Amino acid sequence: MKILERWSSISAERRALIAQVARYGIVGLGITLVQAAIYWILATWAHWHSQIANGAGYGVAVMLGYVLHNRITFRDAKRPTSTAAHATRGVKFVAVSLLSLALNALWVWLCVSWRGWPTWTPIPGMLFITPGIVFVLNRQWVFGER
Repeated sequence: MKILERWSSISAERRALIAQVARYGIVGLGITLVQAAIYWILATWAHWHSQIANGAGYGVAVMLGYVLHNRITFRDAKRPTSTAAHATRGVKFVAVSLLSLALNALWVWLCVSWRGWPTWTPIPGMLFITPGIVFVLNRQWVFGER
């Protein structure tokens, strides 16, 4: 009962943010796991260069990310639906995704190339640090209300 009482005492705006963060966590974790799995399989089993494997995973993650975040994570945002607005959102999403790629490339370089650690060691940064930064940018700049 106390949980329900606490939940109902939270403002509607705050509850919406909590729900959005939860959706982002679920969708983003799934997308990130796909990206990380592609990276790890290609780097470890196919013996691709770690940065090329990371780029391949990134390409798949960007496509999945735009569709799923637009339809699920940020579905409640009131924003223009015109073709031009959609194209602008797409360009912004790619820009944020490029930052995500750069951050993940940094984790790969720091862990694998610079430190010589195993190919799995960049994955914690990919799973926890990069998504937090990307959420804020997507919420405020890409999918935010206009």
